[in-house]
Amino acid sequence: MTMSPHPHFTVQPDSIEEAVALSRKIPELKDPYGADEYRRRLESVPHLVLTARVEEGPVGFKVGYEREGVFYSWMGGVVPEWRRRGVAQLLARKQEEWARARGYALIRCKTRNCHRAMLIFALRNDFRIVEVEPQDDIEQHRIWLEKQL
Repeated sequence: MTMSPHPHFTVQPDSIEEAVALSRKIPELKDPYGADEYRRRLESVPHLVLTARVEEGPVGFKVGYEREGVFYSWMGGVVPEWRRRGVAQLLARKQEEWARARGYALIRCKTRNCHRAMLIFALRNDFRIVEVEPQDDIEQHRIWLEKQL
């Protein structure tokens, strides 16, 4: 059952540092990237860093950038105590609106087999599996998904 969003919930563009700080609160992101990796990926390409906030502070983030001519939804997450309240859905919608407004026709993301919630979220939001990169451990298979905008 999905809980209703917090009444003072907002999504806004934000800094790399805020995204990095939030990434450290997402248990599924083992050894999350630091600000240097974010800067390396985002410099010189169109990109978007979003955070979701409530009065208590930031509760989720989503980062994407142009990669090979499409918009790549690279990193994101919602802190556990704020899940199932529409935070991820709103972050995804805002990211897709931003990408569509800038002329992108396709959004791409990658997840791993062990991240079932992310995979289900993507499939429920009209993404299609387009490629699987096998790994020695089946839980670590990389799953590429795409969505027409």
